[in-house]
This record gives sequence, C-alpha cells and structure tokens, in this order.
Amino acid sequence: MNVIYPLAVPKGRRLCCEVCEAPAERVCTACTVTYYCGVVHQRADWGSIHEKICQLLIPLRTSMPFYNSEEERQHGLQQLQQRQKHLIEFCYTVAQKYLFEGKHEEAVPAALHSLRFRMNVYGLSSVELVPAYLLLSEASLGLGRIVQAEEYLSQAQWTVLKSTECCAAIHSLLHRNLGLLYMAKENYEEARYHLANDIYFASTAFGTEDIRTSGGYFHLANIFHKLNKLDLADTLYTKVTEIWYKYLNNHYQVLSHSRLQQIDLLGKKFENDTGLDEAHEAEAIRILTSTLSIRESTSNTDPEKTVFILKTLVLLYYLMMNYSKAQEYAMAAFTLAKEKLSVHEQSTIQELLNLLAAEESHSR
Repeated sequence: MNVIYPLAVPKGRRLCCEVCEAPAERVCTACTVTYYCGVVHQRADWGSIHEKICQLLIPLRTSMPFYNSEEERQHGLQQLQQRQKHLIEFCYTVAQKYLFEGKHEEAVPAALHSLRFRMNVYGLSSVELVPAYLLLSEASLGLGRIVQAEEYLSQAQWTVLKSTECCAAIHSLLHRNLGLLYMAKENYEEARYHLANDIYFASTAFGTEDIRTSGGYFHLANIFHKLNKLDLADTLYTKVTEIWYKYLNNHYQVLSHSRLQQIDLLGKKFENDTGLDEAHEAEAIRILTSTLSIRESTSNTDPEKTVFILKTLVLLYYLMMNYSKAQEYAMAAFTLAKEKLSVHEQSTIQELLNLLAAEESHSR
C-alpha cells in the first residue's frame, strides 16, 4: 500500500510531490523517502528515473547517523556530497538521452532530480544549476509548453548574468537553447543570432571541429533548410557529417590498431567503444539520421553525400556493437554506390560489410 500513513511521518516534516511539489498523498514503498501527489506523477517518476535511483535515495533522505568524532562527521558529509554529485550527473545524462530520443515527457522528472541535487550541493544561485534549467527548457519546448520553456531559460540567463565564473561551455548551451526557443517561435533571425553565439562559445571551449560544437552547426543548417537556403544548409550538414565521421573513424582506427598490436594480452574479449556516454550516442543517432533523411531526399543529385552519411552511421553502430543496424546502413550504402559511384568507393564499403560479417560470426 503506498498511501501515506500520517502517524508514520516525522513531526513537522512537510511532504511534497517529487514531480510538482504539491502536497503529497502517496509514498514509494520501495524506498519510503519519496512522495507524490497521486498515482500519475508516481508512475511518471518511476518510468523516467526513480526505478534507477530508488535505493540510492535512502541514505540521502534519512537522518545522518551519530558520529563519535568531528572527523567521522566530516567524512560522512563528504560521502553524502559525493553521492549527490554522482546522482547529479547520472540524472542529467538520463534526461539528456530522453531528449535526444524525442522522449520529452520522460525527460522532465530526471531533469528535475538533477536540478534539486544541484541546489542541495551548490546552492540556489550557482551557475551549476544552469545545465538542468536548460534541460527542463528543452523538454518544455518539445512538449509545446513555450511559456514554461521561457521561464526556465530566464532562470538560466539570470543565473549566468549574476555569475562571475561562467565558462564558455555553459554560454554555448544557453545560446543553443535560446536558438531552439526562437526556432519554435519561427523567429529565425533571432534563432540564427543565438546559434552563431553557440558555435562561437563551443568553438572557444572545445574547438571548431569538435562533436560538442556540431550541434550548433546542425541546428543552424536546419534553419537554412527551412528558409530554403539549400546551399548554406548543405555546407553545414556536410560539416556536421565530417566532424562525426572523423571522430568515429579515429575511434575505429585506434580499436583496429589495438587489435593488430594484440594489446589485450590477457585474452579477454576486446570491446568496441564510441567514447561517448548514452546521451551523446543518442545525440549522434539523432543528428546523423536526421541528416540522412535530408540527404536521401536529394540522393539523385548528390549520391556521394548520402553514401558518406551512411558510412558514418555504419561506424557509429559498429562501435556501439549493434552489428545488425550497422549492416543495414552498410547494405544501403553499397546498393547506392553500385548504382551511382566508382568501383573504388564500392570496394571500401564491401570491406565494411566483410568486417561486419566477421563480427557477427564472432558474437554468435
């Protein structure tokens, strides 16, 4: 039974819903420290993030034990803070992944958790709160709640303005989200201004050819595509694909070299690796498949560019060890290359197909 039993609640404690902060009427029976206004929000939180962190919340939301010395107490506080920092990043990554997958409703509870843990660790006015505000803004935009998105963005902007130590990476995220807001409002001039700033700050933080800068190019390309400025859009889509291909190909080459050099001397299976967390893998999939859809609509005029994005997706899924998906894209690339491209290009794709066939037989 998960209805709150009043006599079991410590005196003076105000119980709020985890999702909306309304007065709570239900409690999670698994951890007994998380409360909800009703079954709808309990299910939403469970499906988004609570199932993954339920037991981790217990030591954070129960009274600290009695310590024999100040040294022990400080150690206990440090451990508590480390747990909260771990949950900040974990909840943030989960929320990001949902956003890149287009699951905006599911992203909200995870982003709210990240925000609250940030408030506990860093205070109410820290610039560390900004990434969580921006996640909530993006989720709100995806749900069509533009006013709510603007409120979260205002909080983020105000926090950045008050801060004297805001890094270029945070400025980049803020401008990217402002760009997305103005895109949703179809104010493309203002959106272009903010996305240009996003690219500038991301380039300052990471370099012009970094995958973390590619999102700004991608969104700017989408604006030019909507405005029918196809040459500009094409240039930017090509740049985005080149950035991701270079990144993934570098990882593939390192992996191949390691295998050839037999670095794994203990004989354990050598795992593929994109070097990305789950959220950024989801971002790569979204950016590359969206670009592929646009390329396929013009493949008759420029098949090389379609084959290039297909090869990039092959590398991504190969490194993610999703060999069936990688083979699907490799076959599509090979079919198009046979119709439109040179024998040399066909042979490079055939090599990828041979590699995938070998991996599939290994994994059986």
